Amino acid sequence: MPRGGDALDETRQADLRDVVLGAAASLGCAQAEVRVERIRSQGLRLRDGRVETAADDTEVGVGLRVLHEGSLGFAATVASDPDAVAALAGQAVLAARACAVATPGRVELAPEPGHGEVNWESPFDIDPASVPLADKVATLGEWSRRLQASPGVRHVIASVLAVTEEKHYADLNGTVANQRRVRVHPVVEAMAIRPDGDGFETMRTLAPPVGRGWEYLNGNGWDWDGELAEMPELLAAKLRAPSVEPGRYDLVVDPTNLWLTIHESIGHATELDRAMGYEAAYAGTSFATPDRLGNLRYGSPAMNVTGDRTTPHGLATVAIDDEGVAAQTFDLVRDGVLVGYQLDRAIAGASGLSGSNGCAFADSPLHVPIQRMANVSLRPAAGEGPTTEDLIGGVERGIYVVGDKSWSIDMQRYNFQFTGQRFFAIVDGRLAGQLRDVAYQAVTTEFWGSMEAVGGRSTYRLGGAFNCGKGQPGQVAPVSHGCPSVLVRDVRVLNARAEGGR
Repeated sequence: MPRGGDALDETRQADLRDVVLGAAASLGCAQAEVRVERIRSQGLRLRDGRVETAADDTEVGVGLRVLHEGSLGFAATVASDPDAVAALAGQAVLAARACAVATPGRVELAPEPGHGEVNWESPFDIDPASVPLADKVATLGEWSRRLQASPGVRHVIASVLAVTEEKHYADLNGTVANQRRVRVHPVVEAMAIRPDGDGFETMRTLAPPVGRGWEYLNGNGWDWDGELAEMPELLAAKLRAPSVEPGRYDLVVDPTNLWLTIHESIGHATELDRAMGYEAAYAGTSFATPDRLGNLRYGSPAMNVTGDRTTPHGLATVAIDDEGVAAQTFDLVRDGVLVGYQLDRAIAGASGLSGSNGCAFADSPLHVPIQRMANVSLRPAAGEGPTTEDLIGGVERGIYVVGDKSWSIDMQRYNFQFTGQRFFAIVDGRLAGQLRDVAYQAVTTEFWGSMEAVGGRSTYRLGGAFNCGKGQPGQVAPVSHGCPSVLVRDVRVLNARAEGGR
């Protein structure tokens, strides 16, 4: 991270880490981890081709977590002089002593070996921070004009969020890691008025946020030209589409929709801190409690779910997490049975487990690392497996669900409801035009238990979000979810418009 004259200069990094880790060791800390970070976040939003919002924010700081006499403490500063950083050790120890009064028992961190020097960078070609604002405006403006030129399109919102995250991590175990992650999330949404004047319809692009650079907007990883070209016709057809009749349907769920169902009903439910009741204030606990490990029938035998922090272009992908744990892949659900959880070192230690699987993350140098979600993904079928068309071909009466929209799930991750961007009726194994106002509703284990088939590798796609929330005070984390298309039998479908009293 060659940045002369600031806290991320390589020589300055070494000075700061040595002084603060040395101070922590001298105060008797059993463990100490320091993060020196710069996070640059850039956001741009155009409405009907005109700039509505442009923001460019850089956060730089130093955070230190210590384990002192069986209690964790944390302190942070935006200062970068050695004296201010060295003072963090005493502040973190004082915080640990204060926490000890309110914490029953001693904190035991699961062991983790030192990994020496680690240098890692996520794969990208063009750092978004290097692209002039005028060029970004030109790209989104040109996309907007394409859609606005189509009859019936009333308004267009085009936006992009880009983050460049530089992190220098070091601990008393001997790990020194320099990591740089780049991620982008472009979105284009078109709006049209219904012919009868009764409301409007919208349609968003399906492109997911990814761990790539600006090349993503130039067509590396997504066919923007193709999607923008077909959106006006799809939106016009959605305006004319009939409103869905409520009832039970077989669903073929596209990965552009299924990733969010995975995130809410599996990703959060298999966070061990949530399952143990430590995380409850922000979005509740989990039905998948530790006593059900190895015996909970989470879904059908076609269901195999992994957590990982290694997937190329994954939003949660790193080399070393924020507790010094090496990135890895692990099973959460195998052949439909719950077999694992996402862990950080404190939760693994409290559970008597041998080690963390690398799920600690802080969204800022000024925030303490907490257990956060890995890239949680549903495996495709072995071999070639069925195509999406094959899955549709096996349905007599159903709906093909594409793209994510609104969602709702209870405080134990058990009862849920999801909508989407595009819905297509399936009649006798063929698509038979669009539907509107579709929402599917289920219990987590019943939904995944009714998953009859998963698509092959050709249907697999990585979805995800920039803004997964957790913690108190709240933190946000980027996370990806890979999955194939799936066939789920006999799912309850509601008419969202009627349910909303419209």
